[in-house]
Amino acid sequence: MTHHDDAPTARTATYTILTTGYTLSTGPGVAATVSYVRDGDRHVIVDPGMVASRDRILGPLAELGLGPDDITDVVLSHHHPDNTMNVGLFGRARVHDHKAIYENDQWTDRDAEGHELAPSLRLIRTPGHSPEDITLLAGTDTGVVAFVGDLWWRPNGPVEDPVAPDRTVLKDSRLRVLGAADVIVPGHGPAFPADDTAPI
Repeated sequence: MTHHDDAPTARTATYTILTTGYTLSTGPGVAATVSYVRDGDRHVIVDPGMVASRDRILGPLAELGLGPDDITDVVLSHHHPDNTMNVGLFGRARVHDHKAIYENDQWTDRDAEGHELAPSLRLIRTPGHSPEDITLLAGTDTGVVAFVGDLWWRPNGPVEDPVAPDRTVLKDSRLRVLGAADVIVPGHGPAFPADDTAPI
């Protein structure tokens, strides 16, 4: 079952991986893969989670000519602290999760499924690692990039996510992403191709 209709129709987004994360098996601790995505006037940070120091996020952002207050939106793929720890760095941003948009003292309920932040940026629900997982699909001039949180931790999976509540739900969400995307940016590792080498 393919979900090509999940992909955003526009292809104007660009992205930079600000810091490449790691987990206990590949490094001395746990760090999130934190990404910056732009489409028009929307400046988006995905999963500003645990890092060795905030410079790992703010330094690469400064190299792009941006400060924390330039960020208009933050997308949280799910609510585990290792993926959300530094959300407070971006005090002027709207924060998006699976069920709402949060800004200052305003809480606006909305389902993430199909929500468009911009013409090239769309959220879809991809439960599996946790019940509230979402993926940001970004249409770029080289294809669709999926920022999946911990649907995959890193390029080698793990195939069997030890914290996944339901293995079947996880696999279904992985297949949905593979049907829509060309590149996957996982929660704690480098980007990898969304092809038949991706562990499911």
